[in-house]
Amino acid sequence: MIRAVLTIDDIPTIHTPELVDYLNDKGIQVVMFAVGRDIEKYPEQVIYALQHGMIVGNHSYSHINFSEVSFEEGVKEIEKCEALLDDIYKRAGVERKFRPFRFPYGNKGGENKEKLHQYLIDKGFTKVDDREIKYPWWKETGLDKDIDTLWTFDFAEYQIRPDSGFTLDDVFKRVHDEKPASGGALLEDGSHHIILLHDHDETREMVPDYYKLMLQHVIDNGVTFVKPGFIVEV
Repeated sequence: MIRAVLTIDDIPTIHTPELVDYLNDKGIQVVMFAVGRDIEKYPEQVIYALQHGMIVGNHSYSHINFSEVSFEEGVKEIEKCEALLDDIYKRAGVERKFRPFRFPYGNKGGENKEKLHQYLIDKGFTKVDDREIKYPWWKETGLDKDIDTLWTFDFAEYQIRPDSGFTLDDVFKRVHDEKPASGGALLEDGSHHIILLHDHDETREMVPDYYKLMLQHVIDNGVTFVKPGFIVEV
């Protein structure tokens, strides 16, 4: 069996409720990482996600590259998004039990990585439970000790853009790649994953049902999506 927790970056968009409805129809609870400036733009879409069972975490206010800003600027990005999330949970009438955080682009802050990591711990952030991930590189690179939530497999569907040459077929090739250049082989029997998908209108314009096609494909190939658990301290 292949088990996976699904995470979705870059919510909200105007179409996020449609994505939420599909996930609920499939019985998949996900962790959605929200960008603060888009929470301001589409608050009702985040409220809808929360009221329909999704967990929403912090993806910074403006989707910055954390290695390109100071520690203080990075903290401001996190805290600005945190304030918006606290407010939106209250507006939704949903208790905020967990505070997962994901760095945009998986960039953990370069020379500020350790300071940012300690900041996240001190502020009570939580990570998606990764203790069933068995890939040696996960521990060798210290990902099991980091409080932020990374991923083991990325659909990379955000590359589907006009004139990019990257297509839905390329996504499926990634799904079936037995020796990926980064991350883990998704369809390895007995593996456990944190999967990354994105909520992008630009991808919808190219492939309207992209998330349905991708998720159904991995389900058909043996992936079982499980309810996310959380670790308070690493």
